[in-house]
Amino acid sequence: MGPGLKASGPLEPLGFLQLEAGARLADSGGGPGGGLYPGCTCVTLRDKTERPETLEVGSNLLAGADSLRMAVKVRLMMEQGNGWKNPFGDGRAGEGILEHLTSD
Repeated sequence: MGPGLKASGPLEPLGFLQLEAGARLADSGGGPGGGLYPGCTCVTLRDKTERPETLEVGSNLLAGADSLRMAVKVRLMMEQGNGWKNPFGDGRAGEGILEHLTSD
C-alpha cells in the first residue's frame, strides 16, 4: 500500500460510511452514486459506470484495472477537490412534494 492508503477487512455499514466520507475507491457500478454526497469524491476501478452523471459533474473518475492509471486518477481527484454540483438536485424533493400536496 502507498502512503495514505490502508487495506481493511469487512466493515459494518456505519464504519464503512465513515471511512468513505471524504473520498472513495469503488469497484461496483452502483458505488459511485456515493460520490454524489457533499464532500465525497470517487475513483471507480472499472472502465465504465452506470452513473455517467458522476463523470459529467466531476465527482467521479474512471481508472480501470491498471494500477498506474488508478494512482494518477486518485491524485487528480485529490488535487481537484469537491467543488462540483449534485446533478440530482438539492435533496429536498420530498419537502417540495409534501408542500404541493398539502397546499390549497
